[in-house]
Amino acid sequence: MKQSEFQAAVAEEFGVGYGGAVVGDLVLTALGGRTAREALAAGVRPREVWLALCEATDVPEERRHGAGRPVPGETRSPRHP
Repeated sequence: MKQSEFQAAVAEEFGVGYGGAVVGDLVLTALGGRTAREALAAGVRPREVWLALCEATDVPEERRHGAGRPVPGETRSPRHP
């Protein structure tokens, strides 16, 4: 997962506004007590950060894999406007 895919996955799952709060404010035990933003800045792979966010926020398993990647021929919109 690339950084841009991580950002798209967050926006799709949580919406742009709330997604920013989740990434910047939610402390993730799985990432050493850091926020997603801090973990990414420290060099943690975006996929690892995404999965930690999913676990902490109870994102269903079926929405965790392939998130953030465009579906050929489909326009994606956020789940929560």
